[in-house]
Amino acid sequence: MGCFSAVKVTDRVWWVGAIDWNLREFHGYQTGRGSTYNAFLVLDDKVTLIDTVKAPFFEEMRDRIASVIDPAKIDYIVSNHAEMDHSGALPRAIAEFQPEKVFCSVMGEKALRAHFGAALPVTAVKTGETLALGTNTLKFIETRMLHWPDSMASYLSGERVLFSQDAFGMHMAGSGRFAADYDKGVLYEEARSYFANILLVQAPKVAALLDDLAPLLPEVEIIAPDHGPIWCGERAEVLEWYRGFSAGKPEKRAVVLYDTMWHSTEKMANAVADGIIAAGVPAEVICLHAASRSAAMTRIMNAGILAVGTPTLNNNLYPSLADCLTYARGLRPTIALGATFGSFGWSGEGAKQAAEYLAQMKIEQPEPPLSVKYVPDADVLARCRELGGRLGAALLAKLNA
Repeated sequence: MGCFSAVKVTDRVWWVGAIDWNLREFHGYQTGRGSTYNAFLVLDDKVTLIDTVKAPFFEEMRDRIASVIDPAKIDYIVSNHAEMDHSGALPRAIAEFQPEKVFCSVMGEKALRAHFGAALPVTAVKTGETLALGTNTLKFIETRMLHWPDSMASYLSGERVLFSQDAFGMHMAGSGRFAADYDKGVLYEEARSYFANILLVQAPKVAALLDDLAPLLPEVEIIAPDHGPIWCGERAEVLEWYRGFSAGKPEKRAVVLYDTMWHSTEKMANAVADGIIAAGVPAEVICLHAASRSAAMTRIMNAGILAVGTPTLNNNLYPSLADCLTYARGLRPTIALGATFGSFGWSGEGAKQAAEYLAQMKIEQPEPPLSVKYVPDADVLARCRELGGRLGAALLAKLNA
């Protein structure tokens, strides 16, 4: 018997994954609470392992399986997603457990063999195909580009469990395996952060998936994602959150994102925010000296206004802004209005270059970039407040149209 134990989800389903307490970065996304790599064991006539874990955590997964059943009794493995945090332990699991078959999506077959070699023994399944396990049946649902081409979900009919892969998950380590073990506000913020930094680029596909799953969802009693807690009685809430996240509707709020060298751009940012707030729109001021790109992205998602302030350094916008805006551009947030501003010394390209990023993100910019040489005086700060006021008024007009 190893030092790790499985956690019972239903009479026939056990959590046998791993907890990564120390994960702090995932694809450039800061994961301050760590993560879990969820794998699930289904005990039926055909014992089935749903997903595996990141390669270094194989022994932890094996110990948890062994606390319930001899791992050699596993008949099937289902790989819902080929990304290495879920498939890294798959080759070793196949070698040690020697299952009869390993199932994955059509695109998963290509991805897994590209990762681990053409000889990997996997069988492809398509949407609507089923796998009889005994008392239960698994139904497969391909969810391409949510968030990889190979992504797939699996529904266990008898136990009414949807193994949702990366959908409805979050990066959060903890001693509890269920959403009920955590504060709802923490769950919302971590779900929002995960969506903003991982799934936002595929928001239209998330919305379509929710529509595709609609006939099935009334049957689902448990949503078991590949990261974070398992949703039971709270499943309706996470579904509602996802509908809101994926709708892409600009909200009545603004983000003023900036960095500063000698506090001049900071003064401008605070003045712009003051003008937005005075117009009746809540605003958050985020300095990239104090916040990571992923923390900023969580707030940027679905903001009504994104105002960007940057100094000019070596004829370019400030590096932290270039980094964050490149990251945001790839995730394609839906923002109603934007503007750029900043202080400069030798040359003033920064605000103009930031405006190019917003244009590439298809954000409407009703105002030209506002630049000032060196320290903004009272007149410049008044112009910044006026800029913020006009942005706030324009957003309210859009939202009320």
